Amino acid sequence: MAGLGIKRFEMPVEHKFDSREEVSEAAADRIAALIGVRLKSEECATIVVSGGSTPYRCFDLLSHKPINWQQVQVVLSDERWVPTDHEDSNERLLRERLLKHAASAASMLPIYREDQSVEERCDSLQTLLPESGFACAMVGMGQDGHFASLFADADSLQDGLNPSGPRFYIPVRTDASPYARISMTLGALLQSDEVLLLCFGKEKLQVYEQAKAGEKFYPIAHLLQQQNVAVNLYWAP
Repeated sequence: MAGLGIKRFEMPVEHKFDSREEVSEAAADRIAALIGVRLKSEECATIVVSGGSTPYRCFDLLSHKPINWQQVQVVLSDERWVPTDHEDSNERLLRERLLKHAASAASMLPIYREDQSVEERCDSLQTLLPESGFACAMVGMGQDGHFASLFADADSLQDGLNPSGPRFYIPVRTDASPYARISMTLGALLQSDEVLLLCFGKEKLQVYEQAKAGEKFYPIAHLLQQQNVAVNLYWAP
């Protein structure tokens, strides 16, 4: 994949709105614009997106955007190791919320494989991501400061937070989840033209502020404090 750029970004750019509808619209517009920029110079644009309930409305809005979706690939930032028809599957959520309407023409890189272990799937995914990186990555954040599935108690956290590590996905086991997980690493996410951090609520804003100010306990601090790739916060109460 492409190496990190040399441009330096001092701090995240903050986009704060009064309502979650407004912030979802703004994030969907930005993702669509970044896809468009990629497709002006490349035949295919790949975007990274997260699961969870926070991006529901953003996905709904994005699915209607007049984009050349047949030239777009969608990959997940992380996944629970459950079958794709499971209620907790991020792939299921993505197919229901994003890959519909105009966006039904997009392709998706599945994470879960019934015939592989978590470790085996992480290895096989190494060769499946585009060399040119991603048009954008949209991630969320938990109140514990995790992003993707990079939790503070994960035994693989050091590898996951290495901004220049060679791994694109790593196995994750955390007390916060009853399932084994696969997570994209910080190093892989930083292969994006831009990272969007989408989160709601005053509690998460407080965590964001502490992490931005230097509180290294929160995994998200490593994303916010790096200066190689632009990070844009999209937040509403």
